[in-house]
Amino acid sequence: MNQPIIEIKNISKKYNIKHQQGGYIALRDVIANVAKSPFKFLKHKAKVIIGKESNEEFWALKDINFNIERGDTIGIIGHNGAGKSTLLKILTGITPPTEGEIIMRGRVASLLEVGTGFHPELTGRENIFLNGAILGMSKKEITAKFDEIVKFSGVEKFLDTPVKRYSSGMYVRLAFSVAAHMEPDILLVDEVLAVGDADFQKKCLGKMDEVTQQKGRTILFVSHNLKAIEQLCGKCILLENGRIKMAGETQKVLNLYRKAKQENLLSEINFIPEKNKDAQITKISILDKDKRPSASIPNDENFSIVIEYEVYKPIENAILCAFFFQDKNFYLLSTESDNTKNIQDSLHNFKIGKYKTEIKISNFIFTPELYNFQISIQRPFQDYYADDKRDMFLEIIPVNEPKSPNHSSRVKVSVSPVLNYITNKLTN
Repeated sequence: MNQPIIEIKNISKKYNIKHQQGGYIALRDVIANVAKSPFKFLKHKAKVIIGKESNEEFWALKDINFNIERGDTIGIIGHNGAGKSTLLKILTGITPPTEGEIIMRGRVASLLEVGTGFHPELTGRENIFLNGAILGMSKKEITAKFDEIVKFSGVEKFLDTPVKRYSSGMYVRLAFSVAAHMEPDILLVDEVLAVGDADFQKKCLGKMDEVTQQKGRTILFVSHNLKAIEQLCGKCILLENGRIKMAGETQKVLNLYRKAKQENLLSEINFIPEKNKDAQITKISILDKDKRPSASIPNDENFSIVIEYEVYKPIENAILCAFFFQDKNFYLLSTESDNTKNIQDSLHNFKIGKYKTEIKISNFIFTPELYNFQISIQRPFQDYYADDKRDMFLEIIPVNEPKSPNHSSRVKVSVSPVLNYITNKLTN
C-alpha cells in the first residue's frame, strides 16, 4: 500500500503578541511633554515600567489536516495573513509547530525567500555549490548539473561576481535554478517567484510542470497568481484565518475564493464613531467618472476615492495616506507628498472638525486586476492617528488598451504617479 508523501496531522502554530500602551515618541515630544505636565508624564512612565502591557495569543494556523500523494502539485491560496507562508516554514523545519505532527517521506527542497542560503560575499559560482550543499546535494551532483543550472538561471555573465551585487531578480533566478535542479522528492515554493520578470516566471512554471509530469515529484506552491495555480496545480487548498476553508479540485476552490473576493467589493463603507481617538476615518467611497458609487472601474476611465474623517484633538505635522496593494504584492504607495518634492511641504496641522478629501485617479494608472487599499492619518514614520481598520477592494475591469505609448496595460507596477488630492474642512 502506497503511503502519502506528506502527512499533516492537527498542525497548529501559536504566537504571543505583546501590546504596550504608547508607541514611538520623538525626543522633542518627550521634552515637550515633560515641560507641559511633568507629574502626568512620570505617572505614565511608571505604568510602563511596572509592565502595563497585555499579551495576546495569535493562532497563525489551527487544526490543519491533509495528506499529499506522491506526484501531486498542490496550490495553497488565501488572503494575506491566512497562514500560507507559516505552513511552508513549518514543513521546511524553519519553525516548529505548537501542536500536531508532520511526516515527510522524501528529500525536500524549498524556495521561500529570495537568496535563502546564499552568502553575499561569495560569487554566483561559489553560491551554487554552497546552496546545493545546504539543500542536500553532493559535490558530484552539483558538478554534473552545474552547466544546466547556470543556463537556466541566465546569470552566466555575472557568475563570478559576488551575489551582493545581484538584483533581487537575479538572486531568485539563481536560487530557483539550484532548487529546481536538485531533483528533490518534494519542492516547496512560496510567492518568491513574483520577483522575477514575466518571462522567467513562465519559465519557472514550465520547469515545475515538467518535473511533476515527467518525473513524478511533489510540489506545494503558494501564490496569489491564480492563473499560475490554475495552470500548474491539480488540487488546491484555501486557507482562511489559519484554517482550511476548502480543499479539493483546483477549479472549485478558485471559484469559491473569487466569489469571496467579489463579496468584498463595496463602493462605500461607513465606520462606527470612536471618539476616544485623536481622529477617525468615518466614511470611504469609490466614485466612477460620473461621481456614482462603484467598486468596479473600467481601466480607461478616471475615478476618485473620497475619504471623510473627523479630528477630535488638534494634530500637528500629519498627513493623509492611501496605500494600494494587489494581494501580497505592493504596487502603489500614494500620499499627498506625491505632489511635492519635499514631504515636509505636504504636512498639515489638523484642527478639530470634519474633513473630506477626494483623491482623483487618472485612467490606465492601474492595470485590470483586483486591488485593495487602506487609508490612514499619520505623522511620517511615527504615530497613526486614524486608519480604516479594514481593506477596501477595487476592481479594475479590462475595457480598452491605452492609446498613449507612455502607458502599458501589461505593466503592473505604477512608479510614483502623482495623484491629485483635494481636501476641504467641512465644520469647525
